[in-house]
Amino acid sequence: MTFSIGIVGAGQFGGQFAHLFNLHPGISAVHMVDQLPERAESVCERLELAGVLPDFDALLASDIDAVAIFTQRWTHGPLVERALRAGKHVYSAVPMAISEDEIARIIEAVRDTGLVYMMGETSYYNPATVYAREQQAEGRFGRIFYSEGDYVHDMDLGFYDAYQYSGGDRWKETASYPPMLYPTHAIGGVLGAVPAHAVSVSCVGVSDQRNDGVFDKDVSMFGNDFSNATALFELNDGGVMRTNEMRRVGYPSHIRESRFRFFGTEASFEQLAKVTVWQDKQNVHDISEQMETRPSMSLDDPSLAHVAPELRDAFVSGLSPVHDAGRLPVEFQGAPNGHEGSHHFLVDDFVTAVNNGTLPPVNAWVAARFTLPGIVAHESARQNGARLPIRDFGDAPPTRS
Repeated sequence: MTFSIGIVGAGQFGGQFAHLFNLHPGISAVHMVDQLPERAESVCERLELAGVLPDFDALLASDIDAVAIFTQRWTHGPLVERALRAGKHVYSAVPMAISEDEIARIIEAVRDTGLVYMMGETSYYNPATVYAREQQAEGRFGRIFYSEGDYVHDMDLGFYDAYQYSGGDRWKETASYPPMLYPTHAIGGVLGAVPAHAVSVSCVGVSDQRNDGVFDKDVSMFGNDFSNATALFELNDGGVMRTNEMRRVGYPSHIRESRFRFFGTEASFEQLAKVTVWQDKQNVHDISEQMETRPSMSLDDPSLAHVAPELRDAFVSGLSPVHDAGRLPVEFQGAPNGHEGSHHFLVDDFVTAVNNGTLPPVNAWVAARFTLPGIVAHESARQNGARLPIRDFGDAPPTRS
């Protein structure tokens, strides 16, 4: 079986994913939509896609089977719901949404339509999460009682350029996006390995002091001045999860922007920028080589000319030794990858779910567990660290209806 797909957003990642969808044998045609038609036309011509549609409404009115949304992060919720209600399967970049109501409406739409929804959370396929998930399944951790997930990405390392590229003259209004409303790279990497979900949170936000108009409440469309935030979550299994979302930090984000730690009663796993270890009660085992990804393309590739040099590693990092490359389509061999080898798996899992009528790993219910804790954490920070409950939407049905 095959199906057609429309890519919404021809920006930095939209083009890369359009290329992978176009390579996949389960896809019959790839179309492109963007608010700037010249961007869509350029990507379509370069990748030899099926064509360009004038706007999102035209895409929803077409007979295209699915959409992949790569728009600004605060726009995803309403666009996803509209696409599902229009009868389209949906792949969405992170985050799922920015409010509990938007999340609830997406889950309701998935339940009502029986269509596939998948959130493209890269950390689910991060080598650290893949490794920890395997060790947990084999019982080698014992009981995991404490875990950490950090998304440590300094604004100076490419984010200024990225926001200016996507935000135009008023980019500072959106560059103040609250860190905890983009929580899935940290939370998803933990809960992608630990079979639990968050039930409450206390979070502390750190107000920015750069005074350059970014993270300025008077400028921010979100009324936000937090550039860093730390949250402590209670999990439903009695364990604890801590996450950091940092945008002002002296750390080499381009080397490893997401990092994880898992502590169990029998063994533990710890990760820094360049070192990863597995520890039991007898010894420490350096497993750094198993976490290392191989470049899938040159940092100087012409297709990355519009990407800040500090961000290019996220577009080129390929597979690591812990990845199961054998399950991927042969058409992906030699194709660009990114976010520590995740892009190939993201595309393949979505295509497989649509063509087989199954639930993808990061389906709507899982995506809610990766996203909503951060939304509540941000509200906790706004309330000076008040401990707040986190709604759970339950487990996904065994198969989509």
